[in-house]
Amino acid sequence: MPAPLNEWTASDIAAAVNRGELTCEAVTRACLDRITARETDVHAWAHCDPDQAIAAARNLDRRGASGALAGVPFGVKDIIDSADMPTEWGTPIHRGRQPERDAACIALSRKAGGLLLGKAVTTEFANLHPGPTRNPHDLTRTPGGSSSGSAAAVADFMVPIAIGTQTTGSTTRPASFCGVIGYRPTYGDLRLHGVMEASASVDTLGILARSVEDVALYRDVMLGVPPVAVETPAQPPRIGFCRTHNWEALEPSTRKSLEDAAQTLARAGADVRDVQMPPEFARLNEAHRWITSFEFARTFTWEFEHHWNEISETLRKGRIADGLSCSLETYLEMKALAERCRAALDPVIADYDVLLTAAAFGEAPVGWNAFVGAPVFMMWTVLHVPSITLPVFKGPNGMPVGAQLIAKRRDDRGLFAASRWVQRHLT
Repeated sequence: MPAPLNEWTASDIAAAVNRGELTCEAVTRACLDRITARETDVHAWAHCDPDQAIAAARNLDRRGASGALAGVPFGVKDIIDSADMPTEWGTPIHRGRQPERDAACIALSRKAGGLLLGKAVTTEFANLHPGPTRNPHDLTRTPGGSSSGSAAAVADFMVPIAIGTQTTGSTTRPASFCGVIGYRPTYGDLRLHGVMEASASVDTLGILARSVEDVALYRDVMLGVPPVAVETPAQPPRIGFCRTHNWEALEPSTRKSLEDAAQTLARAGADVRDVQMPPEFARLNEAHRWITSFEFARTFTWEFEHHWNEISETLRKGRIADGLSCSLETYLEMKALAERCRAALDPVIADYDVLLTAAAFGEAPVGWNAFVGAPVFMMWTVLHVPSITLPVFKGPNGMPVGAQLIAKRRDDRGLFAASRWVQRHLT
């Protein structure tokens, strides 16, 4: 018996719609039925209007939907502007905010035949203070942040694919906690026009999906280029096993899962070697903290000046306090440190196709409304490299835990090829 339509991948949906074997309306109704059944528990959506979605699907069917995302319902994080739905940034300050145009990523998705199903919940200003979303695998646990709703909606089969963003670990961490694939592209490759800025030095879009092929497809859509199939490596990849300077922050079960994975991949034929980062890399989490906080505190000056009392204590005492206390000299020093480390990474990673490392410290913590998960692996975001989180482990409580693969800058397609090989041998 075939899987329900809401469980299909974006690639399979688009192929069937392009062949005339499936209607956009049928797929959209399947996704909406799942949302109806589960949304009161999961709370993945900040805005989803079933009547609007069905009308859009019928319009696509009348026009003869075609394209790389033909008939594919997708969600976007609610910091991404949409012309026909509100974009509220996870804060009461911007409740009811209605943009006049689509962000570039939404416009490109619609141009490729995709259907915007709704706006997924984000944490406040895409920072730490959580929204109402719960982990679909255990409703008592956090889905992670800040792309909370995007990850939960994909994990719970409400939508096949969704856009998040990442400034710290906002795609990587919820992908790991919710058991989906999370991809952060090479910094600067995907357009951020119409996306709320948090820290321009590191902000990127992110993709949440259930297959590597869907991630690769959606990346090409948002690049505005013809889709290229994921390559099959001619030989097993060269993998650098990177424990990083934060290794002891991981839960013991996560450390063991990663060490076991390295051995499994080596037995499968991969050239796996331990790789160590230069000592200065130990300061990259510090660099991330001061760079992002300094920029964040300037970006939202209007909100601070006019709506201070509507900002959570979590944000006021965290990112904002850091940003306002950070001197220009410290900010520039940290930016220089980040630039040096990016240059130093190139020879370290040169002999590997990918690095294998952790995506999060362990399972999603209990307490969905109090904690989105510590961002202990910020350095990869600062280094501007592409990364992908693969749902290949289970923690001691049966919750998903992801492994993260890192590739060289601009080698995103190589990352996809290696990821498919790794996932095949770890699942």
